Amino acid sequence: MGRQRHVPQRTCIGCNTVRPKRELVRLVRTPAGPVVLDKTGKLSGRGAYVCPDPACVERALTLGRLTDRLKADPDQIDLDQLREQLKEIAEGVAGGGG
Repeated sequence: MGRQRHVPQRTCIGCNTVRPKRELVRLVRTPAGPVVLDKTGKLSGRGAYVCPDPACVERALTLGRLTDRLKADPDQIDLDQLREQLKEIAEGVAGGGG
């Protein structure tokens, strides 16, 4: 019997669900300013985690959580680009291609 490996946990800022870090998507306000989706989880900047569900991102935006957590101005967030990238990720997760 080996030791159980530690699995980092993060909280989705949209639905407040605690999930393993790998199941969530990281959004980052880069040092240059714009908010981008961090596919590697290693981009430099201030980050926040959301479920790969566009509804969680929408909820985080409407409640102001995304801009609060990232300390970003709303004009630093390209909503259309984020929605498109999240849609691609959600389809990949649903299709098992995660």
